[in-house]
Amino acid sequence: MICRKFISSESVTEGHPDKICDQISDSILDYIIAKDPEAHVACEVFVTTGLVLVGGEIKTIVPLSNEEIHRIVRETIKEIGYNDSSIGFDYRGCAVINALHAQSPDIDQGVSKSKIEKQGAGDQGIMYGYACDETPEYMPLPIVLAHKLTKKLSEVRKKGILPFLRPDGKSLVTVEYEEDKPIRVHAIVIAAQHTEDVSTEEIEEGIKREVINKVIPSKLIDDETKIYINRTGRFVIGGPHGDSGLTGRKIIVDTYGGVDSHGGGAFSGKDPSKVDRSASYYARYVAKNIVAAGLAKKCEVQVSYAIGEPIPLAQNIECFKTEKYPVEIIRQAVDVIFDFRPGMISEQLNLRRPIYKKTSVYGHFGREEPEFTWENTDKAEILKKKVKEMLEEYKKEN
Repeated sequence: MICRKFISSESVTEGHPDKICDQISDSILDYIIAKDPEAHVACEVFVTTGLVLVGGEIKTIVPLSNEEIHRIVRETIKEIGYNDSSIGFDYRGCAVINALHAQSPDIDQGVSKSKIEKQGAGDQGIMYGYACDETPEYMPLPIVLAHKLTKKLSEVRKKGILPFLRPDGKSLVTVEYEEDKPIRVHAIVIAAQHTEDVSTEEIEEGIKREVINKVIPSKLIDDETKIYINRTGRFVIGGPHGDSGLTGRKIIVDTYGGVDSHGGGAFSGKDPSKVDRSASYYARYVAKNIVAAGLAKKCEVQVSYAIGEPIPLAQNIECFKTEKYPVEIIRQAVDVIFDFRPGMISEQLNLRRPIYKKTSVYGHFGREEPEFTWENTDKAEILKKKVKEMLEEYKKEN
């Protein structure tokens, strides 16, 4: 019997309320870390109608005035596209409250060390990284397509190709798999905020023509593919005027679209001493190199930490029976080649620099851009060679 399954993943545009918050948090982080690479930042944002609340804990030598925080917040909102009060949210008119304060010295004493190799984890936690060979991005197909749809929605809005679009929007893609291989797109769902004076027919026709048909390969769509666009019939009120937003509330959108496990920790607004972010990036780096090396078709890396401790409590590698070499040998080779200590992760991936605003929308993984060092596969050949060497040694000993 042929095994079939359906996997769905969603994405949201940069104008979604939660993503507004992620972008503001990471914009503040970038401003601080550009001037103080050793800063400790945990910045979170809440938005609602006419209000942006910035809070969190920071340790830095960078002076942070209310005026500077206001400037960063308003510039970020302006870039997203909320630049007119008629949209319901405007960078000029919204109130901004700054509730940032100093980081607790109780936390700092466990994290700040004179030597990077002794730097402890910024908190306890469990992190996951994942990779598979079903797309060139080494990512699951549903989340790749979902991100491409929302990115295209924003692109055609900003370029004026579909002038009726507004910043808020979502996508959802369901892919049908046969024997673990994606064979077709089963369903596409798009919700796109729009102006009041456009018809439902114009919205549907424009989005199909300029977004769906430009993103989804024709070979993946057939007569049975379901397409749903703005199914309530109206999406004029959106953004923070339609719903509140909060930093870190789109953790599945940010990672693997629900295909893999998640430890629960969000990324945006956190400097690399926070292993929620840096260790998740590193676990992806390891998993991707394992798959790129041809050691397995899919791979999950789990790592856990105790606050203040540099050495992980545990690491685990799962290849879901797709491994071409014993998983234990792969794990031992990973232990030799990769260093999971938080300070060393930041050093290896060059994380103490202002690269984070770019990560805050359209996924933290699967993007071949210079800032995304955790997407490099520079260890693949080294890892493959080490696995073969260790396997030969094991055979000789047994």
